[in-house]
Amino acid sequence: MDAELAEIRDFLAAHHPFDLLPAAKLHDVVRTIDIRYARKGNRLIEPGDKVEFLHIVRSGAIETHDADGQLLARLGEGDFCGVRSLLRGGTAINRSVAIEDSLLYLLPAAAFERLRQTHRQVDYYFAPMGGGRLKASLDLSDSRREINLLGVRVGDMLSRPPVTIGPTASVREAAIRMRDERVSCLLVTEEGRLDGIFTDRDLRIRVAAEGLDADTPLRRVMTRDPICIGADDYGFDALLTMARNNVHHLPVVRDGAIAGCITTTNLVETQTTSTIFLAGDVHKQTSPEGLARVLAHLPELVLHLAESGATAHHIGHVVSTLTDAATVRLIQLAERRLGPPPVPYAWLAAGSQGRHEQTARSDQDNVLVLDDAYDATKHGAYFHDLSHFVCDGLAACGYVYCPGGMMAMTDEWRQPLARWTRYFLQWIEQPEPKALLFSSVFFDLRQVHGEASLMEALQPTILEHTRRNRIFQGYMASNAVQHHPPLGFFRNLVLIRGGQHDRMLDLKHTGIGPIVDIARVFALAAGVPAVNTRERLEAAHQAGALSADSAADLRDAFEFISLMRIRHQARMIRQGQEANNFLEPGDLSSFERTHLKDAFAVVKSTQAVLADTYQTARF
Repeated sequence: MDAELAEIRDFLAAHHPFDLLPAAKLHDVVRTIDIRYARKGNRLIEPGDKVEFLHIVRSGAIETHDADGQLLARLGEGDFCGVRSLLRGGTAINRSVAIEDSLLYLLPAAAFERLRQTHRQVDYYFAPMGGGRLKASLDLSDSRREINLLGVRVGDMLSRPPVTIGPTASVREAAIRMRDERVSCLLVTEEGRLDGIFTDRDLRIRVAAEGLDADTPLRRVMTRDPICIGADDYGFDALLTMARNNVHHLPVVRDGAIAGCITTTNLVETQTTSTIFLAGDVHKQTSPEGLARVLAHLPELVLHLAESGATAHHIGHVVSTLTDAATVRLIQLAERRLGPPPVPYAWLAAGSQGRHEQTARSDQDNVLVLDDAYDATKHGAYFHDLSHFVCDGLAACGYVYCPGGMMAMTDEWRQPLARWTRYFLQWIEQPEPKALLFSSVFFDLRQVHGEASLMEALQPTILEHTRRNRIFQGYMASNAVQHHPPLGFFRNLVLIRGGQHDRMLDLKHTGIGPIVDIARVFALAAGVPAVNTRERLEAAHQAGALSADSAADLRDAFEFISLMRIRHQARMIRQGQEANNFLEPGDLSSFERTHLKDAFAVVKSTQAVLADTYQTARF
C-alpha cells in the first residue's frame, strides 16, 4: 500500500465506525476512496443534487444549511456530509458549503451501501441521525437480562381475571371457592363495586381462631375498603405499598374497574431479592439511625441495577420510591413521638424526587401544605418539630440538605393551602428571576404522604394559570434555553475550564437539566399534571404541544444522558468514591461519545425551536 492510501487507512481507523472494521475490510474500503479538495466558498451539495458519495471531512470545515438558509450543522475533522441524502434515496434537500479550505475523502454510494449491508456496526452507526440513532443505541445497550419490578406494570403481572364473591356468601362457600380456584384471596364485590377482600389469613384469624360458624356471611369477617393499586403502576410501587401497610394482597384497578389481584408471591417471583429486602427493611425501622443503616446500601443497589441493564427511567423510579418510603417512615415515627397532627397536612416531594428521577447523589427538596384551619399560634410548634424531625432524618440517611433551603423545615415552605396558592399565582403573574428559580423546583411537586385533597385542590389551579399565561411560559422558555448542552460548532464536546472539575462534562446541569426544563415548559403550557420528565414529554405530545418525533427524540436523549450519568456514578461507587455528576470524556468509549453528541444535538435543536416559538430574545 502506497503512502497516500496508508494515510487514508490510518485516518479512517482512528474514527468511528471505521475503527470497528476488520483490517482486511478497511483495506478494501480505502481502495474505493476518492479525494477532493474544496476551497473556501465551494458548494459541495445543492438541494436536488443526486448525491453519489459519502463525504468524509479530513480537514477544514463544512456548513450545511436548509433551503431557507438556516444553519443545520457545522462539520469538522472526522464528520460526515451527505449521510441523510444517501439514506433517503440519494437526493439532497440541503446545501453544504466549505467554509474553510477543506480536504474530503469520498466513499462511493454503492460502496457505502455494501458496507452497511455487510457490517451491522456500520449500518447501526449511520441509522437516521439524532433520535433514531439514539433509540437504536438504547435498544442495543439496554441488555435486560430479566423482567423485574423496575419496569413491569402491575397490570402486566396479572395472569387471570379477578376471582370475586358476594358479601352475603358464607365462609364455607368462600373456602370452597378459594380451594377450587387455587387462590389465597377473594375480592368481595357487590354490583361490580369492590366492598372488601377475604384472604386465607382472615380465614385463620377471624374465623377459625374466633370459633365462628362456617355459615357466617363474609361481610362480617372480610377486610373492608382494602388498599388498591392501579394497573399502570409499577410492580415496585406495589411492593412498597404492601410493605408500608403490612398487607400481602393488593386488588388491582384499571379505569375504575377491578382488574385482578396481586400477591407478595407474585412480586417475589418477579424481582431480585436485594431490592425486595431493602424496600421491606425501610418500613421495619424504628429510628432515623436504623433507616440510615438500611439506606447506606442504596449506592450498592444503584450499582447492581446499572450493571443488570436497568434503564435510567426505572432506576430513577426505584431510588425516588425508596426516598418516599424513608420519608413516610420518618413521618410515622414523628407522629408517634409528637401525637396525631392537629390539622390535616400533605407532605410533597419536589425537584428530582418529585419527578421520580433521583440517583445515588441527591439533595432534599420537599414542602408541607397545611389545611387552611392551621393556626400558627396553636399548631406551629407541632409542624415545626415534625418537619425538622423528617428533614434531619433524611439528612442522616444521606439526602443532604437543600443548599437553597427549599425544604419543609424552612418556615417559608411550610404553609397553609391558601398561602401556597398565592405563592404560585404570584410566581406565574410576576415571573422575576427568583420566581423562576422557585418555579424550577416547586412546579415538580408530587404528594408523598398525607391529605390528598390538599394537593388535588392546589394542582388544578396552578395548571390552569400556567396554561393561560403566555408571558409566564415565555419566561420559563427563556430560562430553559440558558443552559446550553456542551456541544461546539464542530460537534466537539465543550468541557469545563478551570476549577475542581477542569476538562470535565457536567452531565446534570448541561445535559439532563435542559431536557427537564424543556419538558416542564411544554407540560405547563399544555396544562398536563405529569411531573416526571418522560411522562411530561409523552403527555405534551398527546396534548399536541410536541410532535411525535420531537417527543421521542427528547425522551431518548434524556434516557441516554441519564444512563451515562448513572453508569459514571456506578463506576465511582465501585471504586469506593462518592458519586457525582462530572464525567471525564476519556472515560467514554467511542460509541458512547458519538451518541452523547447525538443526544446533545437533539437538545440543542429543541432549544432553538423553543426559543423561536416564544421569541425568547424579548425576555
